[in-house]
Formats: sequence, C-alpha cells, structure tokens
Amino acid sequence: MPNTKGAKKRLRQSVVRRDRNRAQKTRLRNSLRKFREAVAAKKLDEAIALSRSTAILLDKAASKRVIHANKAARLKSRMCGLIVRSKQAA
Repeated sequence: MPNTKGAKKRLRQSVVRRDRNRAQKTRLRNSLRKFREAVAAKKLDEAIALSRSTAILLDKAASKRVIHANKAARLKSRMCGLIVRSKQAA
C-alpha cells in the first residue's frame, strides 16, 4: 500500500490507465477475432470492412503505446495477406 500522498496519486492513475488499456486491448482482440471469423466464413466484403476498422484500432493502440508499433504493423500485414489469399482462393 502506498504511504505518501504522491504514491497514492500514482496508484490511482495507474489503476485508471490499466483499465483504459485493458478496454482498448479487448476491443482490439474482438475486432481481430471478428475479422478472422469473416475470412473463415468467406465473407470477403465484410472482412474488408472489418480490416479497415481494425487497422484504425491498431494504429490508435500503437500511437498510445498500448501495443508496440511493430506488432500493429505485423497484424495489419497479416490481415492484408489473409484477404489476398482469400481472394485468390475464391
């Protein structure tokens, strides 16, 4: 438990930030899952729309340092690859 006034404030701030980051990561994971499910169900139009919205979420998370910038880039690249492979298979 924090003892000083400053330590108590830091604890309050860290709790708020942790909750905010968790919510953003959860939103991101759900969006990625929905995208992958759309690709698996061969709903390409829906998958393309979801990839755009997911890419925006990834960029926002990376800019706020919720996730690493390279991870965001890697996930966006994999999403594009999945769409391309799905189009070729169809």
